[in-house]
Amino acid sequence: MTAQVIAAVGAGRMGRGMAVAFAYAGHPVHLIDAKPRDPAAYAHLAEGALSEIRATLTMLAGFGMLTPDEIDSIVARVTCHPLDSCAQALAQSDVIFEGVPETLDAKRAAFAMISDHARPAAIIASTTSTILSNDLQGFVTHPARFLNAHWLNPAFLVPLVELSPGDATDPDVTARLKALLEQIGKVPVVCAASPGYIVPRIQMLAMNEAARMVEEGVASAEDMDKATKYGVGFRFAVLGLLEFIDWGGGDILYYASQYMQNATGSDRFAAPDIIKANMAEGRTGLRDGQGFLDYEGLDVPAYQKERLGAFVAMLQHLNKMPPKG
Repeated sequence: MTAQVIAAVGAGRMGRGMAVAFAYAGHPVHLIDAKPRDPAAYAHLAEGALSEIRATLTMLAGFGMLTPDEIDSIVARVTCHPLDSCAQALAQSDVIFEGVPETLDAKRAAFAMISDHARPAAIIASTTSTILSNDLQGFVTHPARFLNAHWLNPAFLVPLVELSPGDATDPDVTARLKALLEQIGKVPVVCAASPGYIVPRIQMLAMNEAARMVEEGVASAEDMDKATKYGVGFRFAVLGLLEFIDWGGGDILYYASQYMQNATGSDRFAAPDIIKANMAEGRTGLRDGQGFLDYEGLDVPAYQKERLGAFVAMLQHLNKMPPKG
């Protein structure tokens, strides 16, 4: 794939992380300061941004992701621009990511500026973690080219990017951005314009529940983190959440949820209707050949062996292999 020109509007943590990800993959990146500053303040910001990008690449070199002599050429792909002279950089860009503060006023101003200078064919994406794409789409001229692209920090390492098209988004725009992200080694997923996307919605529930259990005295913060790291995180680094339901059986989740709902008196543990429907339709998971996923024609023993092998690899990664007697 030919290198595309990337712009990141907003030179904070997310903008710098995306700059590292794209520059590392060979793309030129315009890092644009989204705030008006006097020349001295801008020079300080630009120097800090490029120094941080260099430091990040130096760290990655220490991890073996590149060699030290490659750092200069990667940093050279990133150019910084002040807000008052970014028009040419935006006009040159194929994909423009907005990463300004999470307020509608800030977003509106950023998209007005971007729309003034971007080419009509350029993809424009917000990195918002809170605001729905449909609520932002109207701020962009030619709204069919707009969607949300939610990166997870640190953006230069976490593979997942959640793409959330709006009602007016051209499907080809979503496909083009998905292909670009895959080309730089990311794992894009597409989700509806829904509060919290996928990961923030799931992790918000999990984090609040963990905090609640510490509050209730169920376990110490230290043991809670061990439990989530070596239990929850361990399993779900290999099996997706829905894959895990199918692995054990949706009926097990249903009855466990019923017990927890009764024991705690809280509806937050109630199983959703789709679990009940799957049970009624004989779609409990692996043993039925159908669940959330389709296992028809799958060599189930081979599949299970592969997943168990991945668990062993996780044990090795965590340095938690059981001692031999």
